[in-house]
Amino acid sequence: MNISKKICIFTFFSSTALTAIHIYNRFTHYISTSNHYLNDENGNYYNWRFGNIYYEKKGAGKPILLIHDLNVCSSSYEWHKVIKTLSETNTVYTLDLLGCGNSDKPNLTYTNYLYVQLITDFIKNIIKDKTDIIVTGESASIAIMTCANDDSIINRILLINPINMASLAKIPDKNSKFFRFLLCTPFLGTLLYNISFNKKTIKNLFVSTYFYNQHKISEKDIFTYFESCHKQNTKGKFLFSSIIGLYTNINILAGLKKLNNDIFIIIGNTNPENKLSADQYQNQLPSIEIIEMEEAKLLPHLEKPKEFIEKLKLLFEIE
Repeated sequence: MNISKKICIFTFFSSTALTAIHIYNRFTHYISTSNHYLNDENGNYYNWRFGNIYYEKKGAGKPILLIHDLNVCSSSYEWHKVIKTLSETNTVYTLDLLGCGNSDKPNLTYTNYLYVQLITDFIKNIIKDKTDIIVTGESASIAIMTCANDDSIINRILLINPINMASLAKIPDKNSKFFRFLLCTPFLGTLLYNISFNKKTIKNLFVSTYFYNQHKISEKDIFTYFESCHKQNTKGKFLFSSIIGLYTNINILAGLKKLNNDIFIIIGNTNPENKLSADQYQNQLPSIEIIEMEEAKLLPHLEKPKEFIEKLKLLFEIE
């Protein structure tokens, strides 16, 4: 076989493979967003310097800002079961972090400081008052470093199952940088992202990490998270590549020790790692109060909203 025939065969199979990948990627986007669970009709957009940030405002009273987990599947939907009750006594703000949900998903390197700037600007320009803040999982570092950077804008802080401090302190290395590069490639990166976040993998996340009681997991929960990570033509891969690349990590030790705020932690006690992580924070700042929720995992406010509200009202002294 001469060289020209080999080139033709290679070109044919390469084109076929790329076409198949493209069709698969487009199909994944279509099925993930066809239900339109993440509509933005009830919210507004904050025209931030790095992209439009979707947010909602409900109620009246002292402000509370709710920030979902820093995860490409997450969005302000995470709070939908507690917003109505909280808005009876407070002004409740929820937002979709840059790279998540209905917010823009630009192709850039996402870092902890990027989100610190976002939350700082959002509080100063939209809330315009010192606010209580409630965050989930990996977003705990955003709240802590925002407050450490400017303690005039945040009042009390509630961390829900904050991420392990040792994991947060990891910095980018050759392997993480390579995986970030791979995920940012047009066809292969999108394919890898779509394989990582399909309906089955998201359901497994709910079963293994998010909920204790599998019977409380709804199809809407799964499809909303599925839609969130694929909205805007799967551009969530850019945030995911930064998370995999460890660029969203930060050593929060110095920032945590600077805080004089009232800080509380709620953990789902069915995962022993949640208690170990919470103890790390308390060891560094003994004034932190830890509250456990029985039969709950990462998202107690989504799985057991009534019990979560009861504990929140006691901690924040809400009547």
